[in-house]
Amino acid sequence: MPGFFFSHNNMTELNGKEDCKLAEGKTHKKKQKAFGADLKNYLKCMVPHIESGIKTSNPRNVMLSAEEVIQWSQSLEKLLASQSGQGVFREFLKSEFSEENIEFWLACEDYKKTKSDHLHGKAERIYEEFVQSDAIKQINIDYQMREATAKKAQDPTHTSFDEVQKTVYILMERDSYPRFLKSKTYLNLLNQLQPNTSK
Repeated sequence: MPGFFFSHNNMTELNGKEDCKLAEGKTHKKKQKAFGADLKNYLKCMVPHIESGIKTSNPRNVMLSAEEVIQWSQSLEKLLASQSGQGVFREFLKSEFSEENIEFWLACEDYKKTKSDHLHGKAERIYEEFVQSDAIKQINIDYQMREATAKKAQDPTHTSFDEVQKTVYILMERDSYPRFLKSKTYLNLLNQLQPNTSK
């Protein structure tokens, strides 16, 4: 049984049909509607298993509870501290076409734990994937920060991406996170985990 948090692998099957439609020239709006339906169906399938006490397959075997989902609303920090929260928030950001923000933030978290002899390779990969001006998953930062980060990535330390990571975190905290808390994705999940509570 897949874990409740959504990885790229878990969602590849769900997004396959939408990607084909997009390739055929369908609009982003239709993709968003289809994505919403797929996520809703996925949550419907998963929530009964969670409520019946079957543990999810994440490494710590933690079940998703209403209490945990409620904690996500206290701060972005608490949301990102939860693996399930990261997954649900990532899927929400995908629906807004801004998943590069959380992917970059997570890549920076991983980078900080990297052994010194692997820093150069990881710094180069993060820079090419998220920071450089023609990056596939380019994050929204200004020219000065992009240039400063490029210099830091050439001679990397464990703090090379700290400043830009903080900027992206603040962007998510002020922009995407409040919308996430008001979104059907979050509210429906909360309602399904505590079915007797009216919102």
